[in-house]
Amino acid sequence: MPCTRAELEARERQLLAPFAQFSADTRGRKHAEAPPEWRTHYQRDRDRVIHSRAFRRLEYKTQVFLNGSGDHLRTRLTHTMEVAGIARNIARALRLNEDLTEAIALAHDLGHSPFGHAGEETLDRLMRAHGGFEHNRQSLRVVEELEQKYPGFPGLNLTWELREGLVKHYSAYDHPSKRPGFDAKSSSLEAQVANLADEIAYYSHDLDDGLDAGLLSEAKLRRDVKLWAAAARRTKREHGELPDECRRYFIIRCLIDDHVHDVVQTSEARIAAARVKSADEVRLQPQPLIRYSDARRKLNLELRKYLYQNLYFSDAVHAPHVRATRMLEELFHHLLKHRPANDDWTRKQARKEGWPRAVCDYLAGMTDRFAIEEQRRLLGPG
Repeated sequence: MPCTRAELEARERQLLAPFAQFSADTRGRKHAEAPPEWRTHYQRDRDRVIHSRAFRRLEYKTQVFLNGSGDHLRTRLTHTMEVAGIARNIARALRLNEDLTEAIALAHDLGHSPFGHAGEETLDRLMRAHGGFEHNRQSLRVVEELEQKYPGFPGLNLTWELREGLVKHYSAYDHPSKRPGFDAKSSSLEAQVANLADEIAYYSHDLDDGLDAGLLSEAKLRRDVKLWAAAARRTKREHGELPDECRRYFIIRCLIDDHVHDVVQTSEARIAAARVKSADEVRLQPQPLIRYSDARRKLNLELRKYLYQNLYFSDAVHAPHVRATRMLEELFHHLLKHRPANDDWTRKQARKEGWPRAVCDYLAGMTDRFAIEEQRRLLGPG
C-alpha cells in the first residue's frame, strides 16, 4: 500500500525536532485545494516549483558568467540545485523539515532577472519611480501571480510557509519585518537554512568558476584568502599531491564541508540557548538562529571582498554585463514606447498595474539568450 499523507505527517512528528515546521501545521494556501494524497503539502510545493516555466528558464540565466560562456560554468539553475543540496544537508543535521527547506531553496531565484545581479540592478534603477525591482519580491510575484498553469487560480498556489521563505529571504537592505503580510520578527528555521545555503553555494562555486575561467589563481588564493589556505593545507595533508582539477575540486569540497559544519554547530547552540519549542516561537526571535560563528563570518567577509575585487568586477565578467544590461535598458524603453500588440498577457498586466510593471515582469522573465535576441530583433544588431 502507498504511504499516505497522514502517515508521512505522523513520521515527521516522530523524526523532526519540535521547532521544525511540520507540514500538518501549515497555514494553508491562498486558494482552497484538496490536500495531496501521497505527498505532504511541502512535497507538493517542491514539485510545483520544479514543473514551473520560471524554474526551467533558470537554465539559461546568468549566475556569474553570461549564459553560454562555457559548458562547465554555472547557470542560475545549477546554482539553485546546489543550494538545494546544501540546504537539505543542514536541515537534516538539525532535524528540520527537509522538504520545506528544499522547496524554498528551489524557488528562491525564480524571479531573478537575466544577466545576473547586473540585470537586477538595471531593472531596479529603471523602476525606481514605480516601486523598484528586487528578485526576492519578484520570486513571490512569480509563484503568486505570474505563473499561469492552473485553471482555478493564478500562480502556483504554494503554502504560506514557502511563500514566507521567499518574502523573508534575508539581505542587509531588505529585512523581513519591512514586508507587508508577513509580520513575524523572523522566518522559519527552514527558510533561514535555505538563505544561508545560498551564500555557501555561491561563494564556494564562484571560486570554482573563477579558477576554471582563469580569472583566479590558486597561488594568490593561498596567499590572500585564509579560508582557501586552510582548506588547501587540509587537502594536501590528507591526500598528498593531486592533479590540478582534482585538487581544486577537493579544496572547494572542504570549504563547503567546513561551512556546513560551522553552521550546524553554531545554529544548534543558538537554538538551544533560545529554548524555542515550536516553529511559531522561532518566528518571535529578534535575530535569525541559523548563523555562522563570528570567526567564520569574519573569514567569509574576507573571501567576499576578494571575489568582488578579483572576479565580479574583473573586465572579463563585468564588461559583458555592462553591454548586456545596456540591451535590457534599451528594451525597457522600446517596449514602453511601442507597446506589444500581440502579447495579451502583458497587456492584461498593464491594465492592472501599469505598463512599467508589466514591461518589467516581461523582461525579468527573459533568459539571457531571449533578451539578446529580442534586442536584436526589435532594435537591430547595432
